[in-house]
Amino acid sequence: MNKLKIKPGKIWIDADACPKLVKEIIFKTSFRLNISLILVANAYQAIPHSDLIQLIIVPKGTDVADQYIIDYVKMHDLVITADIPLAAKVVEKMAIAINPRGEIYTEENIGEILSMRDFMKDLRDGGTITGGPSIFGPKDVQQFANSLNKLLS
Repeated sequence: MNKLKIKPGKIWIDADACPKLVKEIIFKTSFRLNISLILVANAYQAIPHSDLIQLIIVPKGTDVADQYIIDYVKMHDLVITADIPLAAKVVEKMAIAINPRGEIYTEENIGEILSMRDFMKDLRDGGTITGGPSIFGPKDVQQFANSLNKLLS
């Protein structure tokens, strides 16, 4: 993968499923780098009081928050999401996506990641695999922080 370094216009968070510790890292990053941060969610989220941080509450419904992000994200923005189809659409718009575990989605890898997601979904739907991803823990938080720093430093 190419070394990615960006200065995003905005940072977006697909906020409903984003872990609190990851959000806290992003809040600090927004303040440190003076970058606008927009959280998009179906319900209220506690956010710091700042002109840099905005919460957009969208109606409940399948992919409503995702569609809002897709509609407004711009080239070079950064989106934090665990939703692989959303990440694929973000990458199509020439923005950067990273998941809360620190995996960076790019033009080079998103097709393979999307295919693997679909394959695993088929296995789960067929009963071959019954589990999901491992429990989100401190190692994941550290990996996210490291990946975010690599992107933004």
